[in-house]
Amino acid sequence: MSVSCGIVGLPNVGKSTLFNALTAAGAEMGNFPFCTIEPNVAIAEVPDPNLEKIRGHIESQKIIPAAVTIVDIAGLIAGASKGEGLGNKFLANIRETDAIMHVVRCFENPNVVREDPVDPTKDMEIIDLELIFADLETVGKAIERVSKKARSGDKDSLFQKDVFERAKAMLEDGQPLRAATWKAAEEAAIKPLCLLSGKRVLYVANVADDDQKGEGPLAQQVAKVAEATGSRWLPICTDLESELRNMDEEDREMFMADLGVEELGLGRLIRETYELLGLQTFYTAGPKEIRAWTGHRGWPAPKAAGVIHTDFEKAFIRAEVYTVADLDQHGSESAIKAAGKMRTEGRDYVLGEGDVCHFLIGK
Repeated sequence: MSVSCGIVGLPNVGKSTLFNALTAAGAEMGNFPFCTIEPNVAIAEVPDPNLEKIRGHIESQKIIPAAVTIVDIAGLIAGASKGEGLGNKFLANIRETDAIMHVVRCFENPNVVREDPVDPTKDMEIIDLELIFADLETVGKAIERVSKKARSGDKDSLFQKDVFERAKAMLEDGQPLRAATWKAAEEAAIKPLCLLSGKRVLYVANVADDDQKGEGPLAQQVAKVAEATGSRWLPICTDLESELRNMDEEDREMFMADLGVEELGLGRLIRETYELLGLQTFYTAGPKEIRAWTGHRGWPAPKAAGVIHTDFEKAFIRAEVYTVADLDQHGSESAIKAAGKMRTEGRDYVLGEGDVCHFLIGK
């Protein structure tokens, strides 16, 4: 399955710097508002040490890691839901992503333009409210659309109207839709509306290089909001990440060791995003390729097989499954079989993180 994240935030909070650090894609940057006009899009490979572990035991022509599409979206300002700044164009770009990386400025720098004092809590409120205002307009139109059929007694329309009105009440109360627990049928009714405040959010506190752990008062404002809204957050110094990304590997390793930085931000951000969306990684391995695949936790084996090819879900017969840890312990698939660790699983088997699978598919 494909995974996409939109990097959002107010102008000049470090969105494009983060985008470049994560993807090395060369997005335009500047210290003035609206430097990003069109969304910048890049595909980032998911850092995954398990792929090298598998290749250490199984010869293969190539390795294909999982990937995440990252979109650097133009800066938002108050009034965007009414067309201010880049307005609706910005909001339309968010609708197409699975999750939101909300970058929040948590550093002081007189060289980066900002009219007001740095205030992470206020900055987060501005964007959250604009998403809520945009959703209110969408939901209002949806209620108008289904009301006529609902008055005629159509059961589906009555149900949709009830769900949309519940959503409207939440939004009017200033609550994002992600704060509520929705039943499966309710989620199915809301999903076609592509509502913005229902998307999962990872807050990225863009900190100064002397606050990499996010322990300072500005970053802790982000932590407090994330905890209160059931979201996740992560401190990252985007300037440092960008500097590290541009170094050659040897210099980077030495510099990271001196700073006590264990890994680049891409790995941490993707792990947090996977947690946010309830995702996990499974693998296929053979002489042609070793490949990482992304699926949702709790998926049964046929659903996971469908990630490889849509026909595989219907034609699924069974799967031979072992774990990366099994391969590390025993050294080869034949040794795993000899040890009785190669499992044959049917349609009800729920894949786990780190499973390596051979799917048997019918015609």
